[in-house]
Amino acid sequence: MSNADVGTFDFPSASRVLALSLSRGRLAALVRNLEDTLVRAVPNDNQAVALLKGYIGALDDLAASAAPELAEMVVAHLYDLAALALGAVGDAAAMARGRSVRAARLVAAKAFVRRHLHHSDLRADSVAAHLGVTPRYVHMLFEPDGRSFLEYVLAERLARAYRVLMGDATRSVSAVAFATGFGDLSHFNRTFRRQFGCTPTELRADARRDSL
Repeated sequence: MSNADVGTFDFPSASRVLALSLSRGRLAALVRNLEDTLVRAVPNDNQAVALLKGYIGALDDLAASAAPELAEMVVAHLYDLAALALGAVGDAAAMARGRSVRAARLVAAKAFVRRHLHHSDLRADSVAAHLGVTPRYVHMLFEPDGRSFLEYVLAERLARAYRVLMGDATRSVSAVAFATGFGDLSHFNRTFRRQFGCTPTELRADARRDSL
């Protein structure tokens, strides 16, 4: 809808509304005949809409801490995905797919991983099923970052385990290991030491001494 027009919308009480305020001029540069899209429903199975919603949901905490150049890149991705949802074609659509669809899928993949770190059987095929792509595509999403999918999962598990160990002294090391997706305590201890230079038990002991 256009903010230049006066109107009202009635929603059922159970509705959830996500609103974006976009520059008409900037969007018009990406969508031909933008005016024709006003007050027209976008089909529920529109893939760009799903990517747009997932991207926004995964970036809730970014706005307050993002550097200006990163924030502008995120804004560009939002415009690209909105344009694709509204029917961008030609060069604009190709550009949007090239720079933003992959970025949105990578954000969605990382968000899915963080939500499911506690599953020891978390694999690329689970992420692929969630995104509607192939496992090979999931692996390809992570390659440009210089870290494989499995390396990302391991790094996220270790980082979460570190935070839990430091923040909740009531949980045993084994409980923390299993809660962050490690199926084997020995493997957890080895990888934790390799990452942080100490075992989980040593980390807690050092933290206790520092607090005295």
